[in-house]
Amino acid sequence: MRLNTIAPAEGNGLRDLSLTSLTLRIMPIVRLDKVSLSFGLKPLLDNVSLQLRRGERICLLGRNGEGKSSLLQLITGKLLPDSGEVWVRPGARTATLAQEVSDGSEARVREVVSGGVDLKSPDDEWQADLQIDQVISRLGLTADAAMSALSGGWRRRVMLGRALVAAPDVLLLDEPTNHLDIEAITWLENMMLEFAGALFFISHDRAFVRRLATKIMELDRGQLRVWPGTYDDYVVQKRAALEVEAKHAALFDKKLAQEEVWIRRGVEARRTRNEGRVRALEQLRIQRRDRRDRIGSVELRAQDASPSGKLVFEAQHVTHAFGGAPVILDFSARIQRGDRIGIIGPNGCGKTTLIKLLVGELEPDSGLIKRGTNLLPAYFDQQREQLDLGASIMDNVTGGSGDTVTIDGQPRHVSGYLRDFLFPPERLNAPVSMLSGGERNRLLLARLFARPSNLLIMDEPTNDLDAETLELLEEMVAEYAGTLLLVSHDRAFLDNVVTSTLVFEGQGQVNEYVGGYSDWLRQRKTPAPAVAAASSGASATMNNVARAVKTRRLSYNEQRELKQFPEKIQRLEAEQAQLTALISDPALFQRDKEQSTRTLARLQSIGVELEAAYARWDALENLSPAAGRL
Repeated sequence: MRLNTIAPAEGNGLRDLSLTSLTLRIMPIVRLDKVSLSFGLKPLLDNVSLQLRRGERICLLGRNGEGKSSLLQLITGKLLPDSGEVWVRPGARTATLAQEVSDGSEARVREVVSGGVDLKSPDDEWQADLQIDQVISRLGLTADAAMSALSGGWRRRVMLGRALVAAPDVLLLDEPTNHLDIEAITWLENMMLEFAGALFFISHDRAFVRRLATKIMELDRGQLRVWPGTYDDYVVQKRAALEVEAKHAALFDKKLAQEEVWIRRGVEARRTRNEGRVRALEQLRIQRRDRRDRIGSVELRAQDASPSGKLVFEAQHVTHAFGGAPVILDFSARIQRGDRIGIIGPNGCGKTTLIKLLVGELEPDSGLIKRGTNLLPAYFDQQREQLDLGASIMDNVTGGSGDTVTIDGQPRHVSGYLRDFLFPPERLNAPVSMLSGGERNRLLLARLFARPSNLLIMDEPTNDLDAETLELLEEMVAEYAGTLLLVSHDRAFLDNVVTSTLVFEGQGQVNEYVGGYSDWLRQRKTPAPAVAAASSGASATMNNVARAVKTRRLSYNEQRELKQFPEKIQRLEAEQAQLTALISDPALFQRDKEQSTRTLARLQSIGVELEAAYARWDALENLSPAAGRL
């Protein structure tokens, strides 16, 4: 495609520069025009178009296997389309952070970061060295550290430095929060909020998407669609659109069935049949053949074992150290049947060690751990080490002993059981090594739930799962009759599932808080700046409030304000509940588009007001220790 340049108008030079700057901002940096791409019978991309502009932060959603990563590879030129045009503005720089970051070798951090620099001439070397040093400093990296010695989160930070050092105009991120702890995710969010170019990212971390995305796109059955509004607006509108689609499909199928009955009538009916009606039937058949129905949802249900004793675990003054340094120091807690416990902390802090101590795989250096009776645990391993990569999908569930599994005491063919997890019969003998990350997680869930349990231990279960499967897992876990221990960096998942959290807060201290991640942020006395900034919607307001807080007595007006907060928050939450109930009716979007738009806008603003109100309330309470929450 030829790019037409804009000649500067005669007159004021500053005006010309301003006009050129505005033109560059409005012009797309990347454009896809009627692009198609296929790797099988059904196209991954079917005549799709999109544009990326400077300052946009677009989140690409879609179910596992829809082709999202392939779309990113088209933009970078690693893949070529079957048809259509992929255009990148001449001179524009594109950088990528891949979904999987390799373990690396003995290469040093500076060496890896400098690999992102494209030197045009030897004269650029001095400027490049300065830029490399600035990026390494800004990301808090150690220039001479070996990549092999870094954790997955720090390697990801190095690779982001490699991408940023090129000063890209377009930054492409594929599941950037995978294997990052909450502090690193918050750091990444803040970095991306400052990024001036076009950001195009794939993520199923709902808190991450809510904070960053200025626009939502979805890839669904080969089609790319832009959804207006926020992520929460998308969820509501998508649910309504699927209901409408299902109704239309049912009406279409009914009409097709009626026409098939008509064409098959007796000889006399065929003599008088309408040829136009016959041609119309042929078109219906073609439309039905070409229609791409959604793949069914995963069927998730845990098998309940007989209940455990009321006491599950009790830790009394437990201490455990590695290399002389205490990982867990003087920890005490009591976990009872039915509790759903979240475990939060930085990578490498000792979360897995805590679980091993509780279940008896490790013994504490000092202190006592009591374990309840009749415990039947099921364990979801973040590293998927329970999967045999060389064995087939079927054998990983059955253990190689036949072709049935026992579900709720009844034998069931493994083919039907695995269909619930979206594995078709023709793939059951394929080796696990051929599966994607999301498919391996689904298989691990299938293996996990094929056995009865009353204690569910899940270590980062949400990595690589698409939003729909994640929400189904969330519902299942929330309804689980047994006891749950959940290690997760997914803030939304924690908020929606757990009843209390155990938080690693440094120097071996593990403290317990009622509620999920957001509840912990509100309860802890001195939130870390990076973590506090993760609160969605009103982070700027919260930071301004935090800077204004000083150790002093409340003024008269502040005392009045503090007393009014419970009533104000109750009023906002009541309005929020009413609007949420209103938009849950799909008919609203068909009946009155203006009202639905106003309702969604007000619902979004209420969320911001609530976050700001809670932040202000917390700030005033910190100034007045005697003022307690109702």
